[in-house]
Amino acid sequence: MTLSEKDSQYLWHPYTQHKTAQTPIAITRGEGALLWDENNKEYIDAIASWWVNPFGHSNKIIADAIYKQLTTLEHVLFGGFTHEPAIKVAEKLMEILPANQQKIFFSDNGSTAVEVAIKVALQYFFNKNEKRTTIIAFENAFHGDTFAAMAASGISFYTQAFQGMFIDVVRIPVPVKGQEEFSFKALKTVIESHNCAGFIFEPLVQGAAGMVMYEPEALATLIGICKENKVLTIADEVMTGFGKTGKTFAMDYVAEEPDMMCLSKALTGGTIPMAITTFTQDVFDAFYDDDINKALFHGHTFTANPTGCSAALASIDLLRTAEMQNNIQRINVSHLIFQKKIENHPKVITARTLGVIFAVEIKSDAEESYYGSMRTKLYNFFIEKGVVLRPVGNIVYILPPYIMTDEQLQKVYDTIEEAIEMV
Repeated sequence: MTLSEKDSQYLWHPYTQHKTAQTPIAITRGEGALLWDENNKEYIDAIASWWVNPFGHSNKIIADAIYKQLTTLEHVLFGGFTHEPAIKVAEKLMEILPANQQKIFFSDNGSTAVEVAIKVALQYFFNKNEKRTTIIAFENAFHGDTFAAMAASGISFYTQAFQGMFIDVVRIPVPVKGQEEFSFKALKTVIESHNCAGFIFEPLVQGAAGMVMYEPEALATLIGICKENKVLTIADEVMTGFGKTGKTFAMDYVAEEPDMMCLSKALTGGTIPMAITTFTQDVFDAFYDDDINKALFHGHTFTANPTGCSAALASIDLLRTAEMQNNIQRINVSHLIFQKKIENHPKVITARTLGVIFAVEIKSDAEESYYGSMRTKLYNFFIEKGVVLRPVGNIVYILPPYIMTDEQLQKVYDTIEEAIEMV
């Protein structure tokens, strides 16, 4: 029995309707930007395995750091204890985060990083004896799969089975080009008509919505409106963080600073699940009290896992090397050249680039759903060609490992061009 056949016997996969989905491909090894399946077929991982492997698969530097930590201290509870790797992660992050971020809280993944932030936003006002229970979020946002993260997410099929069970969330339009004033006005109206505790957003790029992009100046205006009304702001950098947009964080483009930031995915270079939520000193101080009930009662068994911290330390060091920064710029330049080549193609609606993120929207005769027929046709075509891409409806995006070669990147571009002609 093959690995894929055994998988079908036992396993339940994410975002998968197993009755209609194809059998999962069994991957046996990876190196750099490449993966190999059980039949030794080679694939280019053009989305860094859901945006987590910026330094490629089987990265020796991160692996060595993990091994060294495993033979020193693999894990220790973080309740009442601490350790050097966690402290070093905090110190390194303080060097690269926006200057107002002063405290970090460890958790397990992007969803829990968001869950922590939303809970903190709500409890911040509870601790101050203010009744603020509404969270503001963008339309078509995606912030994760735990309950508060789902509530903040606006892609309905992820959440429709749970409607009526969520915290209070009100949505505003994304300030895409030409719609900025509409978004600003909507935010002001929501704040005037609700007791708003926080505004959560994916800065500059909405990933799961199909890499929808908007300008830093628009986000700065929205944050400014929130600050004027004492509404806490949460930058969900789970996808955009650690170089994806061309800067270390998407918020580095924005003149205003958020009250909280959510980090995960590339934090550990795609090796060990770990997440961090960061806070201003003012937010932390609202929980610092003689009253035990004002503490943040939230935690995870593997909070600040030392092995995960060692992976994060190695990943941050890699990101800051001249080689990796040059790679990010090289990929950005390649994307821009490819964008210019195909954006006027008769089958292309639009193409867009930010940092290592590229997206192209393909024309369709029918309205395309998230997991519709065009998406399935495109996905299967890419897999057949040995390229891992996961279209969102009729939108194909690239978010490659920073170590992807020019030759590999060109194959991805060529395959996308073939796909555009094919549909």
